[in-house]
Amino acid sequence: MPWSGLVESGGDLVLHDALCPTAPPAFLAACLDRARETGHVVVGVRPVTDTVKVVADGVVGPTLDRDGLLAIASPLVLPAAVLASLAQRPSPDLARAVGDLAAAGHRVETVEAPPEGRRVASAEDVRLLEALTRPLR
Repeated sequence: MPWSGLVESGGDLVLHDALCPTAPPAFLAACLDRARETGHVVVGVRPVTDTVKVVADGVVGPTLDRDGLLAIASPLVLPAAVLASLAQRPSPDLARAVGDLAAAGHRVETVEAPPEGRRVASAEDVRLLEALTRPLR
């Protein structure tokens, strides 16, 4: 569907990252409900648990405080009113789209995604998701 048709539909837009393949449908629906209730952009996030260092000119510097960091997961939900205000389709990169929406003055609410909603970036992530979603015997 062309962008103009999507905007004219009057509906909400749920962008789901295919690299979050086991995000529970109930979580996606809860994010959509929250966006509809508040009229704000809603994005699924995961806490950052790795140690993150600042590097400048090839020199390792201080450790960033993880309490102020979030990893974008999925989904990104744009309620109809926000969607109607956009001149163009948001970036397919959800982290960039969140940054662009916030920079444009849209309030972005974060909702912590469940562990199985994490993003897959490596073979280890696939193994972790397999373990998290394996049925109990």
